[in-house]
Amino acid sequence: MNRNYRILILIGILLAFTIWMVLPTNPGINIGGFVRTGQPLGLDLRGGLSVILQADVPAGTTVDPQALQSTLDILNRRANALGVSGNELQIAGNNLIVGEFPGVTDTSQVIAALKQVGQLAFIPLGSNPLQEGTKILVDYSKTWTAAQPTGLATPTVEATSSTPAAVTTATPAAGTAATPAVSPTTAPTPSTVYYPLMTGTAITGSAIKVGTDTLGKYEISFALNVTPQNDYKKIFGDFTTAHVGEFLAIVLDGVVVSSPTINSPITDGSGVIQGSFTYDSANSLAADLRYGSLPVPVKVIESRAVGASLGQDSINKSITAGIIGLLLVIVLMLFNYRLPGFLAILALAIYTLVNFTLFKLIPVTLTLPGIAGFVLSIGMAVDANILIFERLKEELRSGRTLHSAIDLAWRRAWPSIRDSNISTLITCFILGILGSSFGASFVLGFAINLALGVLISLFTAIVVTRTFLHVVLDSMKFAEHPRWFGI
Repeated sequence: MNRNYRILILIGILLAFTIWMVLPTNPGINIGGFVRTGQPLGLDLRGGLSVILQADVPAGTTVDPQALQSTLDILNRRANALGVSGNELQIAGNNLIVGEFPGVTDTSQVIAALKQVGQLAFIPLGSNPLQEGTKILVDYSKTWTAAQPTGLATPTVEATSSTPAAVTTATPAAGTAATPAVSPTTAPTPSTVYYPLMTGTAITGSAIKVGTDTLGKYEISFALNVTPQNDYKKIFGDFTTAHVGEFLAIVLDGVVVSSPTINSPITDGSGVIQGSFTYDSANSLAADLRYGSLPVPVKVIESRAVGASLGQDSINKSITAGIIGLLLVIVLMLFNYRLPGFLAILALAIYTLVNFTLFKLIPVTLTLPGIAGFVLSIGMAVDANILIFERLKEELRSGRTLHSAIDLAWRRAWPSIRDSNISTLITCFILGILGSSFGASFVLGFAINLALGVLISLFTAIVVTRTFLHVVLDSMKFAEHPRWFGI
């Protein structure tokens, strides 16, 4: 009995913690880097954006699985950098990536960030700036050299549509970032090809920061790499020293982002990118620079916005279904098992609280199929109790004392409980593999919540219900109260 009371005290502590965790007024947990605030909700409950991306490669081209996985990792980091919380991206098949972004309101910004290939180039312009948003052709296979002509107002070298010819103005001009771009008087012709001084590989990703200048305008600071192949700090320093007062365009995926002037030599390997940035656009560009270009370019083949009102309706119906299911289970347990059934209901309440606590702590993104898995697990949670109570009735009918009947009932019911729950866990494992392999997040959510419920139900059956039975029933005389046990 002393052992049972010690376990009961631990159960009480667990109950107090879980009640505190599920309270609506709970401020959450913030211990060091461990932060948990609120229950994350999925796309179907919170509303947001669902998008399907496809590898943008020629027909018949086989996409390298490793390259697709690297693309997925970069997309995840880009989405996180945009402040999108609770997003989920998965590879589906051989060339698809399925993404869900709960709570997103600016869907166009997220789609633009995902589609962005992220090819960065620093293009020398001499004394001829380009306007922000101008589209140009960049030949990444070559680099600008000091031998090329400089100071041309309009590039003059033509390039074929398939292979770029020699440069036109790929002139040395510069711009680390000091002065906003000046609108050009002429725009480049479609056949004009520019050669970059450097590409995005020259930038140290961890050093890219978003800040503001003295006027409060957003800018992006960066630092350059030094590799065994290239000393980008020296390349940049030599260039800016020789081309003070000229323009250096920052080009992303063929679009001029900024065309600043080189105000002074920059020899410390750092600089800033200035332009007409908003907070969101500056962070978006910083994410592209920080995480590099996509190994596999992607295109959006389907996007769908889910309204928050539809999600709230799903939550209300799920709560109603859960309450109805819980009430029916309570009625069944009280009618068939009386006092043991009441103790099982208390254990079921603890089971429910532990479930919701783990949903927050892990955290588990709650979706509509996930709620279905949880509601189903409620029925499975009492399944173990039913097996134990039926064995308990048999032992009591054979004349055993309550104490020995409880132990024998649990021991003889355990093989059935164990095997049935292992079978369910195997099914959940298979569903989880299929859901993650084919981008079916709703299947994965159902499998995770059901598996989590099964594991918690084993704990409540093995520890909680058994302890309750011993503490309450050991001192009772069955012969005086047979109806309390449904016999």
